[in-house]
Amino acid sequence: MLSCSQLRTPRSHIRTIMKNMQDKKEKLLLTFAKIVTRNRGNKSMSTCSYEVDISKSIWSKIESGDRDAQLSTIWRIAESLNIKPSELFRQMELELGSDFSFIE
Repeated sequence: MLSCSQLRTPRSHIRTIMKNMQDKKEKLLLTFAKIVTRNRGNKSMSTCSYEVDISKSIWSKIESGDRDAQLSTIWRIAESLNIKPSELFRQMELELGSDFSFIE
């Protein structure tokens, strides 16, 4: 059995892990933004935000990677873009690459 001192992680290591997770989250949000913007095509931001039932400012934040959308919102966004949610995630996986992971 491990002692308490063996279970402790140095603070610097925890900070590094947190920074890496934040960087990965930012990459994920920017990738989602890129995919949404690309799939929106000529459809206006106003139309999409109306269909999804979110404000235009929130849609704008999603498209700029400044907003972490809930799963239900992502689903509605996919529907507004006339694609299946699975296709939205497939495009994100392709863009991020097979080595992308939050868990090290």
